[in-house]
Amino acid sequence: MKTTLLAVGLVVALGAAAGFAASADDRSIARLATQPGDLAGKVVETMNAASYTYVLIDTGAKKVWAAAPQFSVKVGDTVVVAGGMPMTNYQSRALNRTFDLVYFSGNVTVNGAAVAGPGGADTPKAFAGNLPPGHPTTSRGPGPVDLTGIKRAENGQTVEEIIKGKAKFAGKRIAVRARVVKYNAGILGKNWLHIRDGSGGEGTNDLTVTTSGTAKVGDLVLVTGVLSVDRDFGSGYKYGLIVEDANVATQ
Repeated sequence: MKTTLLAVGLVVALGAAAGFAASADDRSIARLATQPGDLAGKVVETMNAASYTYVLIDTGAKKVWAAAPQFSVKVGDTVVVAGGMPMTNYQSRALNRTFDLVYFSGNVTVNGAAVAGPGGADTPKAFAGNLPPGHPTTSRGPGPVDLTGIKRAENGQTVEEIIKGKAKFAGKRIAVRARVVKYNAGILGKNWLHIRDGSGGEGTNDLTVTTSGTAKVGDLVLVTGVLSVDRDFGSGYKYGLIVEDANVATQ
């Protein structure tokens, strides 16, 4: 009887330990995602098609598909897909398959080593030539953008003021000086920026801008344009507020 109870206790203890280990592993994987929108987790399925590698990533909270220019990866590897752009109902002709949602990216690491993106085997420039029709190129810097010392635009607003004053500024022209923290070219015929000026916190520190102009991550820019609210562009692009067709001048 004692032997049986001991065995049961050992099984329970091992199960609890395994659960704790899995939980700790999930937390460590989650920390690999350095910016909102990054995907990090274990690869549970992978395949190559045409010039792409597709991976099904288990983030611990969900399983999601991502794709990048072909790279070496296997089931069980830990991957981080950075700056991915979502495409809903994406049809892969090579796979004869439609994905409900897949994130395309030019920045991928496998087990901590860059395999796509700056410094990796495939650069964003190479990636741009092999994108699905209408899909953007993505540009991100190698690390956090310095947001210190940014001066308010003359007669302008801060990012936080614009976001918190959504009702006040809707349909009106705004002006904000900030740095580009993310740049996506060629989405629905426009270039898309995410800008920050150091104001605000989570949810009030990042503003989306569309423009026909160009910029790069890290640029200090003066953005002027009309603030739109509750915009739905289709294909999964929905924004509570956005500055559309803005003039973007590098400072």
